[in-house]
Amino acid sequence: MALFGFSRRWQDKADDAAEEQAPQFPGSNAPGSQARADLLERISEFLLRNALEINPRNLLIAHAAFSGSSLGLARKLTVAQTAGQITQEWLDEAVADDPELALGGDKSEGVRTRMDNSLKAFGETARRASAATGEYGAALSEHASQFTQDSGKIDVARLVEMTHAMIERTRQVEEEMRRSEQEAQSLRASLARAQRDAEIDHLTGLPNRRAFEAVYAREYREARAAVDSLSIAICDIDKFKRINDTFGHETGDRVIQAIGEVLAQISNDRCHVARHGGEEFVMLFRGLNAEEARKQLDFAREAFGKRHFVNKATDEPIGFITFSAGVANVFGYDDPRAALHAADEALYRAKEGGRNQVMVA
Repeated sequence: MALFGFSRRWQDKADDAAEEQAPQFPGSNAPGSQARADLLERISEFLLRNALEINPRNLLIAHAAFSGSSLGLARKLTVAQTAGQITQEWLDEAVADDPELALGGDKSEGVRTRMDNSLKAFGETARRASAATGEYGAALSEHASQFTQDSGKIDVARLVEMTHAMIERTRQVEEEMRRSEQEAQSLRASLARAQRDAEIDHLTGLPNRRAFEAVYAREYREARAAVDSLSIAICDIDKFKRINDTFGHETGDRVIQAIGEVLAQISNDRCHVARHGGEEFVMLFRGLNAEEARKQLDFAREAFGKRHFVNKATDEPIGFITFSAGVANVFGYDDPRAALHAADEALYRAKEGGRNQVMVA
């Protein structure tokens, strides 16, 4: 059975009996226009059927799930839809751990708007300065003409008055332009920070899903041109919901940070790791086939599984925590999105097969 383009698949988030469903995304072989039409239909049907507001934030969330850019969110939606649980409150909570979706977009847009306004104000100041200079020149020209006509009678008082007025205008314009330049410098720095922040997961310090997708697109183009191997992996912490429910979100955050550190240790210029959302991480291995990537990731899995966690608040032992992963050869599929989906399917075969293992699609 399929709902809104999702097909059923098992997932363990809370305990051994927990069942969830995973996404079946629009077919990659469909013509581009048809695929876009199918995606739009799924988004519209989802929002209307669940009586959700059609606003930019909800559209962003729905697009993330149905386009395949957020696999974890897609699985959450499928389970909640089956149970009839989807409300605006539920949706807000479902994306609360994803800053990109929770905030409803790129916060650098606000800085860009302020930058545009600052540039407009700067242009207006420059226009006024030019107009003032023109007026002063015209007044001097008129006075020179009168001087010639009146046989050398100079109105010194008038000339001094015009000069003082021009000096004051010039001082005001210089002050306005100085303030505008300072504001522009501040905004440029804010924009740079906002752009960096938009691509960083602040819990782990790793790139987020948005940044990873840009790297994925670039590496896909370059690896294909160089006839180089490219593999993608998705990792998911085993029984993470149980950890959160039992020991609290602070402990859950510490576990997420710990796995981020382990995965970051094997990353380099040809191996990229990012937090994909929630307890999921995604990795890209350039120059490695799927089996070679599996071996590298399996080494990290073993190292992580040997760590013994303790609840810092109570000194209560948590025990060993594991993760599962799925790996796919990117060029074994029609497009990058299909390869990501294949890795996700392999991940959940690893879950069904007992967890704490890495499987190849």
